[in-house]
Amino acid sequence: MNSELERWLERRGVTVADVAEIVHALQLPYNPHLTMEECLESVRTVLGKREVQYVLYTGIALDELAEKKLLPAPLQQIMEKDESLYGVDETLAMGITNVYGMIGLTSFGYLDKVKPGIINRLNDKSTGAVHVFLDDLVAGLAAAASARIAHQDPKAIHYSEDGTKI
Repeated sequence: MNSELERWLERRGVTVADVAEIVHALQLPYNPHLTMEECLESVRTVLGKREVQYVLYTGIALDELAEKKLLPAPLQQIMEKDESLYGVDETLAMGITNVYGMIGLTSFGYLDKVKPGIINRLNDKSTGAVHVFLDDLVAGLAAAASARIAHQDPKAIHYSEDGTKI
C-alpha cells in the first residue's frame, strides 16, 4: 500500500520505482548482487523519516503553488524562470541527503549534474509543469537511499582504534 507521501509524489509523476532505478544504477557498480527490491525498500525507508517527509511536502507544495501562480512576487517569477542562482531548491534537498552522511551529499551532486531518469524528465521545462523543487528532492531522495545501502554493505572495511582493518 502506498503512503500518503507516495501519493503526493505520484500526483507529480514520480513513483518509488523511478527513484529506486536511480538508486540501483548508483550502487550496482559497488554491489553487483543488489536487487530492485532492496532499492525499493531503501527508498521507502528514507521516505519513512519524518524530516524527509516534511522536506518533500514543502517542496512539492511550493511547486504546485507556483504552477497555479499563487506565490507572491518576486518568488513567483523566480520559480517560473527556475532562476539558476535561487539555490533554495538544492538547499532543501540537502536536508534529505544529510540523513545518511557525506556519501549522500556527493551522490546528490552527481545526480544534480547528470540528471538521470525521472530527474531529467522533471527538469524538462517544455511540459509547462513546475518542478523547481521536486527534481532536486528526487535526487536527494535517491542519493540518501543509495547512501543507506552503501552504509549497510557487509563488505565495507572497518578499522580498529589502532588503524588496522577488522
